[in-house]
Amino acid sequence: MSQIIYKNESYFLIGLCMDVHSELGKGFSEAVYSDALEIELKSNGVPFQKEVKFDIIYKGEKLMHHYYADYLVDGKIILELKAVEKITSGHIKQTLNYLAASKMKLGLIVNFGEDSLAYKRVILQSN
Repeated sequence: MSQIIYKNESYFLIGLCMDVHSELGKGFSEAVYSDALEIELKSNGVPFQKEVKFDIIYKGEKLMHHYYADYLVDGKIILELKAVEKITSGHIKQTLNYLAASKMKLGLIVNFGEDSLAYKRVILQSN
């Protein structure tokens, strides 16, 4: 049986997101949930960076375009926030691209737009 990568850290993050969703409910914009989550992260001593830029490298050259991840938590987990009807395959592909560009292994997509908080773990598989 394989181990869950960053199990404790990701469960803790999901718990903080559940606190935010429980307090605010659904219906706000992603920016509102992001602001509330930032308060939770700070008050719980979780190291994070917000709106982190990741360059895209093609054949050794940095491209003009880049990605911005909503959060980089503890230097190892990309946290993408959504406030949509449901998490789609496009959100998963977006997060996989973030993981590839950043060389991180785990991304969490958290959706505040549903009646109950929804989330998806996205893992970049090694080749």
